[in-house]
Amino acid sequence: MLTMTNNGYLFIGPDINSDILLDIITEMEYKEEFCVARSFLPAFIAELMYGGFLVMSTGVKIDENNERFILLPKYHSTRNVLFFDELHVSKTVERIMRRESTEYDLRVNSNYDEIVKHCVNHHGEEWLTKPLLKSILRIRNDTSSPVQPCSFELYHKGALCAGEFGVKVGAVYTSYSGYHEENSSGTIQMILTARYLQKNGFLFWDLGMPLKYKYKLGAHDVGIKEFAAIFRSGRDLPVKL
Repeated sequence: MLTMTNNGYLFIGPDINSDILLDIITEMEYKEEFCVARSFLPAFIAELMYGGFLVMSTGVKIDENNERFILLPKYHSTRNVLFFDELHVSKTVERIMRRESTEYDLRVNSNYDEIVKHCVNHHGEEWLTKPLLKSILRIRNDTSSPVQPCSFELYHKGALCAGEFGVKVGAVYTSYSGYHEENSSGTIQMILTARYLQKNGFLFWDLGMPLKYKYKLGAHDVGIKEFAAIFRSGRDLPVKL
């Protein structure tokens, strides 16, 4: 099902094919980046993720005691991407990492629930709503899904100091949210994550929305059609975490 809301957003149903949806968006030169949906079915959300959509959500107050949640699949008109051979490490961060090389430990999928909790505590539930996170967890627990929610955790001297969670689709990893507790720990976590992804055969790192700190790591922007092409080229490759 695909219709247009009164305020100009595409309203989509859980039977939509994500590739067809994206093709429609690009062909019609859709002016928005968000679509709107009511369904939080894990299979629906996984289908959107498989198509390269960043799946967000929000709550709408009905009255003092009731809140309705809506799904907000997003496809940025410009996507920020890091190709690993373009990773940039500043001299300052390089010195810190060299000086304390044995003190930092990057782990993968060792503490997913804790990382999500930290991200919500740091950034709030504005788009990381409970229904969305519940559906993402169900996708994570479905070992047959081509979409794999995952987490990266950075420990410093044995203590968790930074981390992020996102979604792996084939040989593409997409960041959803992250946090850090110590100075430079967020940057170090991202650098070590990039190196891990490169070592394990990922094609690139989808960083989502363009932001200044991402450019400092060597990421750059690609348009919607270019991103769709490179994403589709990597989403079925048999790469493992």
